[in-house]
Amino acid sequence: MRCPYCKTADSRVVDSRAADDGATIRRRRECNACGKRFTTYEVVEKLPLMVVKNDGRREVFKRDKILNGLIRSCDKRDISMERIAALANAVERDIRNTMDQEVPSKRIGELVMEKLKDFDDVAYIRFASVYRKFADVSGFLDELKELQARKKCEADKVAQAEKGIKS
Repeated sequence: MRCPYCKTADSRVVDSRAADDGATIRRRRECNACGKRFTTYEVVEKLPLMVVKNDGRREVFKRDKILNGLIRSCDKRDISMERIAALANAVERDIRNTMDQEVPSKRIGELVMEKLKDFDDVAYIRFASVYRKFADVSGFLDELKELQARKKCEADKVAQAEKGIKS
């Protein structure tokens, strides 16, 4: 790191500590040439995550869009805002962990639906009805049948596990 006083490129780190709840590293440095101390801050460079829409347009990812969709899906359900926000955070974390700079909107919608299946059945169906653009009742019925089959399979697995424990 270049010294701001004598412009020498040789300095050493005297002290490091986290700042801004761990989002930044504060470093105290000492110039090896002039001996003066100075502070630097190190932050992770955040490149914008872009969403590729179905028609090919690109826009900056907005967590609020996911959160608003989840809030509408969970309307009049006994689900706290804290849990809804945690679900939105989990979706965003999964998207950002792919390390892709561009993500198709279809992948985001599918990820939200996948997480909603385990979160709340009614919220899942509500979200699916908008996301999949059900044109008639048959779309609802198909989705409900798939959800029921999944729940039955999970219940069978639990029953088998309990049966194995009792034996």
